[in-house]
Amino acid sequence: MRALVVYESLWGNTKQVARAVADRLGGVGTVDIVDSDAAPTTVDGYDLLVVGGPTHAFSMTRAATRAEAVKSHSAPHAPARGIREWLNELTRPAAAIPAVTFDTRVDKPRMPGSAAKAARHELRSLGFETVVKQETFRVHGYEGPLLEAELERASAWAGEAIAALGL
Repeated sequence: MRALVVYESLWGNTKQVARAVADRLGGVGTVDIVDSDAAPTTVDGYDLLVVGGPTHAFSMTRAATRAEAVKSHSAPHAPARGIREWLNELTRPAAAIPAVTFDTRVDKPRMPGSAAKAARHELRSLGFETVVKQETFRVHGYEGPLLEAELERASAWAGEAIAALGL
């Protein structure tokens, strides 16, 4: 199995989750992990796509929400191309491959919306198989850190995805 993990991260929390997922996937194959700025716009040759990003304003980030995170919440990094823009550039795969999505979200207050759900919908419209339900990993406040045991939960979720997809 060859997997591609694409993530967008402003404070590093989503990157940590992406690494935990990639580490678990690495137990059954080769994994390439890249941030959304560096992600390829074609996924031909991969057997699995994993996409993760933070939830901003009830969905995937936009350039304006990333800029606001830097300005008002001191985010140390704002990708030029988030997963929303990357998905808009992604070409339809030559053959349908499975895709799974995750997001990171503020734990309290609980807010509606999900970057992972929106990304899953976009991937489905591009012809990816999206049978595995998206997952959310919680952070303390805007900047984090991740809640206790979220990285372990991310690894377990990746294992469940592998099993559900028969990889």
